[in-house]
Amino acid sequence: MNPAEDGPKRVVRGSLVKVLVHRRTDRGMRVEEHEARCVRRGEVHELVTTDQWDPGPGATIDRVGFLGFTELLCGGVIDRGDLVRIGDTTVGTVLGFDACHLPNHYNILIHAARPVSGTDLGLRPETAVTFIQGRAGDQGTDPAPPGA
Repeated sequence: MNPAEDGPKRVVRGSLVKVLVHRRTDRGMRVEEHEARCVRRGEVHELVTTDQWDPGPGATIDRVGFLGFTELLCGGVIDRGDLVRIGDTTVGTVLGFDACHLPNHYNILIHAARPVSGTDLGLRPETAVTFIQGRAGDQGTDPAPPGA
């Protein structure tokens, strides 16, 4: 995203509807060429962590941790570099999108220090999920322990 074209935006809010508990090292997800996706209220998308940082179109993402599915409570725009928080935990930043399950849902790829699952973070259904405007090129941080 060209920073000169990137104005302020609303926080996209969601609620965790299903917690996922596994990790893989051979997933083969592909980063879409799009740096941003418009999302609608009521859509459900999957949240996936990775320690791989390659936002290039077509990049293969193999090392992943599955956090869960979130239902979006408002429409908005999710951009590469947005900060992702679940409850009080900063999970990382949006790396990009994998569309292998469309039209059902996107896999929202989140860069973190290590691939973590919903179990690793002690996630529970109904926990708040937020996508907060960041800067393209930001890299994820080590997830804080639950409640931190």
